[in-house]
Amino acid sequence: MIEIVFPRLSMEGAGAILLDAAGTVFSVEVQARIWAVAAAMTALDGVAETVPGMNNLMIVFDPLALAPVKAEKQLLDAWRTVVPGAVAGRDIDIPVVYGGETGEDLVSLANHAGLSVEEVVRRHSEAVYSVAAVGAMPGFVYLSGLDPRLAMPRRAVPRMKVETGSVIIGGAQAGIMPCTAPSGWHIIGRTEVPLFDPLRDPPAACRPGDRIRFRVVEVKA
Repeated sequence: MIEIVFPRLSMEGAGAILLDAAGTVFSVEVQARIWAVAAAMTALDGVAETVPGMNNLMIVFDPLALAPVKAEKQLLDAWRTVVPGAVAGRDIDIPVVYGGETGEDLVSLANHAGLSVEEVVRRHSEAVYSVAAVGAMPGFVYLSGLDPRLAMPRRAVPRMKVETGSVIIGGAQAGIMPCTAPSGWHIIGRTEVPLFDPLRDPPAACRPGDRIRFRVVEVKA
């Protein structure tokens, strides 16, 4: 039986509550409960938005329609009583060119892991990743499922410009840059798959519960 983590609640201004259920490691079971609680809270009067994160959940509500004390109670009640269901995620193929100028950290990550570049690419591309959350920037995917040997602490000094489509690793997580922005994650490749388009419905290409596989197109020196 999976132990249910008791979450921590904190007010984020007058009309938002952050539920934090993070443990020492990422938990698929806890993340499934996060998604179920988000769905349950969305149906309540006064709740304007729910924003699932990695083992956390932000709810935004109208304090004139839903008193903060009542919102906290309903959030904790939902956490205790929801039954996480199966998420009908999609299988998404992401073709990647590894290494070279658009994957400049591949060699340093291989050295950090004590593996060859070929072995890093094999381990990264053979894993099946789950979209745990979408956020931080429009369309950004937080991916669980990274091989532990490929985990690498984020850069002490972030780059000020990481290009759209960069395939990245930060700590124990994998990700893909949906737009050009600063980032401290390590760049190991590039994909041409657009993760965010404001003219598309929905704008984000991925949603929580989707499964992602990286397909090797080429490995550059």
